[in-house]
Amino acid sequence: MTKLQTPRWAWVLTGSGHFFVESFELIRTLEHCDIFVSKAANEVLRMYKLKLDFPDTMRVLHDKTASAVPVGGFYHGIYHTVVIAPATSNTVAKCVVGISDTLATNVYAQAGKCLVPSIVFACDTAPELETMAPSGLVKVYPRPIDLQNTARLKEFERTHVVESLAELQEAVERRKKELSGDG
Repeated sequence: MTKLQTPRWAWVLTGSGHFFVESFELIRTLEHCDIFVSKAANEVLRMYKLKLDFPDTMRVLHDKTASAVPVGGFYHGIYHTVVIAPATSNTVAKCVVGISDTLATNVYAQAGKCLVPSIVFACDTAPELETMAPSGLVKVYPRPIDLQNTARLKEFERTHVVESLAELQEAVERRKKELSGDG
């Protein structure tokens, strides 16, 4: 692996299959990105038969410690942006109430404590959604509490919640421009 370049993207994969493959491909468009893979995301990777093969400018960090050791990089200024995509309703709910007991929620918490902006692709954004599961298209019906948590997360400082793959792509492109001085 090449020497780490700073600052870097921190992309968190959670256990949601909602636009998982598309989010996975969007990661490939970034340079100098660390991919934080939660235990649940590892399961989704197997379901979708995806491999974590990325360029040398990227690191893959797995959820293997109780205290989420890889998040320490936030205190050393390694990360300029966090992307949590896709974000499960569980991850969103924990972020809203300040629980940081998983790799995903710990990354979000440490980013907030270090004033690093976050982009969150929430999965539960409408009363009825269609999503691609490994077996094909399925309809899901988010609970009212899931929709409320997504709305609450939108109120958080330095947190940009997106509700579609197109919005995620736009938010990432906008952040790239900001970082290059063009935004």
